[in-house]
Amino acid sequence: MRSTTQPTPAELEILDVLWEQKKATVREVFEVLSRHRSTQYTTILKLMQIMQEKGLVTRDEKEKAHVYRPKFSRSQTRTQLVGTLLERAFRGSALSLVQHVLETKPATREELDEIRKMIDKAAEGVKK
Repeated sequence: MRSTTQPTPAELEILDVLWEQKKATVREVFEVLSRHRSTQYTTILKLMQIMQEKGLVTRDEKEKAHVYRPKFSRSQTRTQLVGTLLERAFRGSALSLVQHVLETKPATREELDEIRKMIDKAAEGVKK
């Protein structure tokens, strides 16, 4: 996934539905999204067509209603988005990124415990 094919916030909402359902028609995505916010069917249709052109989703045209699937997993997409953010906003510094996140939105005690576990696990794999 190139940086030019990164999903927009609206496209990420659609991808969230596709990741949860594995595959869906435009109508199915529209029904899920319209429960949370006001949206138009034609807007979802156009966004999904653009996403297919960008290579974010695949479209099966065998049935009357086209079925869309995410081309990349949620994990692959997050990795690419965070990698781009890390390079652009933090000049590759994981420390700066984590520091900024913790200053911007304080973590709960449970989240901090999990973060410590992740750091300990990551430190085990680092050669001295």
